Amino acid sequence: MPALYVMIPAALLIVAIAVYIFFWAVDSGQYDDLEGPAHSILFDDQDPKHTAAVEETKATPDKHDKAPPHA
Repeated sequence: MPALYVMIPAALLIVAIAVYIFFWAVDSGQYDDLEGPAHSILFDDQDPKHTAAVEETKATPDKHDKAPPHA
């Protein structure tokens, strides 16, 4: 039972720190660009087609946006 007097405040402190770190990350813009790192791995920085590939994916409509064909 005495261990609970130590473990419960310790757990609450860890949760409070985790919530603070999460809100700090959101406020500092860590989640602003979710697709950029994926494209930077696939393409070189000097490749002129890098921006073309990104814009091509934005220009083409998504296959899931269309209604399914009716039988």
